[in-house]
Amino acid sequence: YWKMENNQSYFGGIKDAVKSLLTGLGVTWREYFTPKVTEQYPENRKTVLHVASRHRGRLIMPQDAEGNNKCIACTLCEKACPNGTITIKSEMVEVDGKKKRKLVDYQYDLGECMFCQLCVNVCPQDAIKFVNEFENSTFSRDSLVLHLDKEKFEPVLPELIEGGADMEIGKFNTGTK
Repeated sequence: YWKMENNQSYFGGIKDAVKSLLTGLGVTWREYFTPKVTEQYPENRKTVLHVASRHRGRLIMPQDAEGNNKCIACTLCEKACPNGTITIKSEMVEVDGKKKRKLVDYQYDLGECMFCQLCVNVCPQDAIKFVNEFENSTFSRDSLVLHLDKEKFEPVLPELIEGGADMEIGKFNTGTK
């Protein structure tokens, strides 16, 4: 009789192959009959939001009520960025007889960002942070270059910033417009 390399007979190999095939088919049939969860996106995106609160969607620079931010133009975030998505332009100004750096432009390229959060971790003033806003698609790469110091961030989906709606397993969301 014929022997295979691993000391199994020819018919033993066929038996193992059939057993493996039946195991795979069993998994497939079990999955076929489990109920599926379908979310209608983007039609119902304002009602069903299941995004983790720690999801890194895009970088923002929070501002106070007067529109001021905490950035001191130290350029630590620019130096920490591994692929150069942050570019900071600053100028030296004299305040109370001391020279200080003043932020002129904080440029962030969302299309190049790796979302590694090294810039946020290194910032001594907590001037930048990631939010879990994820709808950033656009037709032009130029529109992904953001000037964070000049932009007032308004969330498109307010519940999303808080971590989204609670996920209910097994509930179907098949509403129509």
